[in-house]
Order: sequence, then structure tokens, then C-alpha cells
Amino acid sequence: MQLKINDQQHEVSVEPDMPLLWVLRDELGMTGTKYGCGIAQCGACTVHVNGVAMRSCSLPVGQVQGAVTTIEGLGTPKTLHAVQSAWVQHQVAQCGYCQSGQIMSAAAFLALQPSPSDQQIDEAMSANLCRCGTYPRIREAVKTAARRLRGA
Repeated sequence: MQLKINDQQHEVSVEPDMPLLWVLRDELGMTGTKYGCGIAQCGACTVHVNGVAMRSCSLPVGQVQGAVTTIEGLGTPKTLHAVQSAWVQHQVAQCGYCQSGQIMSAAAFLALQPSPSDQQIDEAMSANLCRCGTYPRIREAVKTAARRLRGA
């Protein structure tokens, strides 16, 4: 099976019902995408498929159509994505476990809503759980990233 992940083609020999999460982590060694709940409720496993935030723990790899972007492909250590940079600036992470999913969800959200209100941010980001409760910092980081992406 051919997959385009982070702008690179990968050939994997797996069953089509294997969750994309396990293909990324176990077959390709991309461990930035985290396993959280396994039932698509917490958001730790969020990746982009054609720019849309998807829960990779419940997405069978055989149903993946198009390009996949993981946290490893969102930015680079030298050129962070605006959301990643804002996360660092606002010191969002505490334990850090949910952060790759939070960042991926925020990036997809901002691609659709470049000038969000606090309420829109809260609603969009409430689908991702943070056990440390850094939601106020998440909101501020999303607002900062939105301004940067708009060039404001």
C-alpha cells in the first residue's frame, strides 16, 4: 500500500483495517502522533489528511485517500509552523502528551477560520483533551498563531 506522508511516498505492507496511528508509529517510526484513548475522543492522535484534522487511531489505513501530514511534517526545527511557534511562546505544554494533537487541530482550524473569536477557538479546541488544563494558554497561542498566519 502506498501512502504519501509529510510529502514523502511510503510503501507499507499492512492490513487495510490497521489504524493509521499504528502504521505511523509502528511501521514508519513516526512517534510524534500519540495514542491516547483509542476511540477518537481525546485528540492526541490527530493528523491532517488533505488538510483536514482526522483522528488516526480510528482511521483504517485502507481508507486514507490523499496526503497525510503528521506533527513531524507540520514544520521543521528551523522553520516552525506558526502554531508551533506560538505554543512555545505561550509555554502551552505541561506534560506535553496531548500537544501534537492540539497543534495539529489548531493548524487545521486556523486554515478554515483565520480570524477566530475566543468562543470559536474554545469550541474548536474543546474536541482535544488536555489533562493538565492548559486551555487558557491554548486559546492565547491559537490567537497568536492566527495573527501570524494573517501577517498581522
